[in-house]
Amino acid sequence: MVLTRRIIPCLDLKDGRVVKGTHFISLRDAGDPVELAQRYNEQGADEVVFLDITASQQKRDTIIELIKRAADELFLPLTVGGGIRSLDNIQQVLRAGADKVSINTSAVHDPALITRSAESFGTQCIVVAIDVRRNLSHNPDAIQVRLPDGNTCWYEVVIYGGSKPTGIDAIAWAKEAEARGAGEILLTSMETDGTKNGFDIPITAAISDATGIPIVASGGVGSLEHFYEGFTAGKADACLAASIFHYGEFTIRDVKEYLRGRGIPVRL
Repeated sequence: MVLTRRIIPCLDLKDGRVVKGTHFISLRDAGDPVELAQRYNEQGADEVVFLDITASQQKRDTIIELIKRAADELFLPLTVGGGIRSLDNIQQVLRAGADKVSINTSAVHDPALITRSAESFGTQCIVVAIDVRRNLSHNPDAIQVRLPDGNTCWYEVVIYGGSKPTGIDAIAWAKEAEARGAGEILLTSMETDGTKNGFDIPITAAISDATGIPIVASGGVGSLEHFYEGFTAGKADACLAASIFHYGEFTIRDVKEYLRGRGIPVRL
């Protein structure tokens, strides 16, 4: 059976509204999340991701109400991330109607959270989001990745929206996340996020090769060709994008018809 490739719009949320910026700054309002998600539902999105980018405990009620609204009105899988730190948080989000949760910084601080959450809720519910940045410094313990210009670097895991380096090698961390029970990895390169220059293909392909779970490529889509590259050169199982959908540059259907025309299996 040929597995279809997924196209996933991502809605970054702040105070209950969709926002979009570059590298998580210079945020612009892009609308009501449930209305946008309904539009993507109608266009044939395979899933939708809600990412609460200013998540803190006092905002939890906002996101829970949004998830309930979305779950009532949408007929496609919903992944929710941002500020999820505990099994209680995960249970709240799933109970409100989400199909999957995405954990990032909290998993880096406490890798056993991946294990506990996969055991409690099933691996199919647990997405580990990994934000990475190229690092050219010498690190004998890190896995080197060849870049298009012929140079090599290693990719470092960064947290708090890309602002804090961790010293952790991204490929090793992806393999550990899989071993601990992650069902999927959402990979965002800080190098490419918001640039519209395309996905960071070297690290997407490297993590796809190193793991056996689906990889969602994220960060940098600006053209239809970029989706094709994400699936072919990047070996991704799904491609995620935000601003090109929010501001109407392309519809989900535009993307899928283009991909189908180039031989990528998609659900139309």
